[in-house]
Amino acid sequence: MMLQKQFDQVFKIMKQSFPAAEYREYSEQKKLLSHSCYRLLTEENEQNEVIGFLAGWEFESFRYVEHLAVSPNIRGDGIGKRLMERFMNQSDKPVILEVELPEDELKRRRIGFYERLGFCLGDHSYVQPPLRAVSQQTLPLQIMSYPAKLTPTQFEMVRKLLYKEVYGATSAYAHAYNS
Repeated sequence: MMLQKQFDQVFKIMKQSFPAAEYREYSEQKKLLSHSCYRLLTEENEQNEVIGFLAGWEFESFRYVEHLAVSPNIRGDGIGKRLMERFMNQSDKPVILEVELPEDELKRRRIGFYERLGFCLGDHSYVQPPLRAVSQQTLPLQIMSYPAKLTPTQFEMVRKLLYKEVYGATSAYAHAYNS
């Protein structure tokens, strides 16, 4: 069971690393710890402080990386790569993640990071539903998959499952944003 202190450290890195629209409110994020499909891997320093984490989901036919972040002052040290490899090696299921569109250098570098790990950038249009009830802000993203690119049928299955399980979005909602 994750300790309160560890979760607080994870949440702090999450806040430093992602815009508010890309993560849940503190209490909603903490609730996920008791979800049977939710996984949280952490990397800690010698002082037992969390310096990086991977938040993912384990589904029947694939695994999904929701968040990967490293403390801002120590990025580029291989911690994110180690966390990803640890997650990828825990199972032989395909791994799915979302990335922002390659509109600037940072976003292209992020996609390159995943490509070096063997991920393939999909070409299906995809919108991330809002994670916060108040924001109702959707985000155009792309799906990356490992070890192979998703077929249109696989993509549909992945999108429906993510919308339902991760985002709690209704099918009517999902249809409205991806038709």
